[in-house]
Amino acid sequence: MLDGRWRTNVEQSVKPLGHALGRAGVRADHLTATGLVMAVAAAVAIGSGRLLVGLVLLALAAVPDMLDGAVAKASATASSRGAFFDSVADRVTDSLILGGIGWHLAVTRGGLAPMLAFAVMGASMLISYERARAESLGYSARGGLMERAERIVVLGFGLAFPALLLAVLWVMLAATLFTAVQRFVMVWRQAGAPVRGRRERSVVGERWRAWREQTVTRPSIADWRGASGRRASRDGHRRPSPAWRRRAGR
Repeated sequence: MLDGRWRTNVEQSVKPLGHALGRAGVRADHLTATGLVMAVAAAVAIGSGRLLVGLVLLALAAVPDMLDGAVAKASATASSRGAFFDSVADRVTDSLILGGIGWHLAVTRGGLAPMLAFAVMGASMLISYERARAESLGYSARGGLMERAERIVVLGFGLAFPALLLAVLWVMLAATLFTAVQRFVMVWRQAGAPVRGRRERSVVGERWRAWREQTVTRPSIADWRGASGRRASRDGHRRPSPAWRRRAGR
């Protein structure tokens, strides 16, 4: 939700900073790796009970994640490898932070409380998988009530007010599962649109052509030459060679 509404404005606002960092020799992969290191530090701080320190480190980890795309565009180094690295880093960061929260709940609350953090992690991975799988099939699965930006903001609120952390996790779990349903319905409708029939017909056509190539043999060049020779022998004469033609031309 926030990603769709504010992404363009955020990209425009950080564009000058991206140009400055690109001219300074900073690469987008460096920023992505820095964000990962900050996420590890935030997870350790949260797990050890220093929630406010973890909140500050989480905010610092979000800054490189916001700037790496701007630097890649400014320095003309955007690539599929960088986009893949950034996506994987986002998933690792989410797992680290929620794992740190689960660690903290295991120490302070015990029982089944840590499972709530891991349930949120699983639901978050589900909506990320839905988007990735939909895009691989040619569909769009963007949007929803609880995207990654919303999860970071809500988690920051829970870290700022530890007494509300469990309630915040319950809200996140419900909203994230609702987002998973939203994306499923979104892709389901796209896949059921009339364009699907054309796509299926093209797939059937490709399979038919592949079957035809396997079952219908075409004569090779060698077979054609052999057939020509046999016809020439039956006629009682042979075709003049190129050398004979050159001598006759002289």
